[in-house]
Amino acid sequence: MNEKEKASKGFLYDANNEPSLIEERTRAKDLCHAYNQCSPSNSVDRKSIIEKLIGEPSQSFLIEQPFWCDYGYNISFGENFYVNHNCVVLDGAKVTFGDNVFIAPNCSFYTAGHPLDVEQRNQGLEYAYPITIGNSVWFGGNVVVLPGVTIGDNTVIGAGSVVNRDIPSGVIAAGNPCRVIRKITDEDRKKYWKKDNEQLVK
Repeated sequence: MNEKEKASKGFLYDANNEPSLIEERTRAKDLCHAYNQCSPSNSVDRKSIIEKLIGEPSQSFLIEQPFWCDYGYNISFGENFYVNHNCVVLDGAKVTFGDNVFIAPNCSFYTAGHPLDVEQRNQGLEYAYPITIGNSVWFGGNVVVLPGVTIGDNTVIGAGSVVNRDIPSGVIAAGNPCRVIRKITDEDRKKYWKKDNEQLVK
């Protein structure tokens, strides 16, 4: 079993000394660098680079610059996907985003972690556990999502949260560590509407 196969199974693997993984990360960093140097108005080249990096992205997405990832091919996202500035995705394992996911600035998604045992860690070993994000999830600024986390549909993750456990659907969750604050209710549909907009809230 090679190091890439070990990573895909959630085993400890050597990402730091394996030439093929180093080569794949270098390719991804070069593409990220090229993307981040593009003029923001150059939508054609930006889309082309993301397609080379990720493979087959959705038809409707916008990833603001700068953006960084480790491999690219482990990332997938649905329609109407929006990422604000300075997002980092360490995609040693799969990172899956559903439709209508909105990500505020300075958010990070880390599938990679290192052993607590110092000898294993000093050998360059790490693990990678998948991250799965449902549909219609909104991340506030400066959120960190850690390895192995699943977040359900229609959930809001508050700014500054560190998400180290699964979060269910239809809730507001926040904090370090991130925890469920409450369910999202019908009253939340009216929260930001002014009087002139009341006819639009049904």
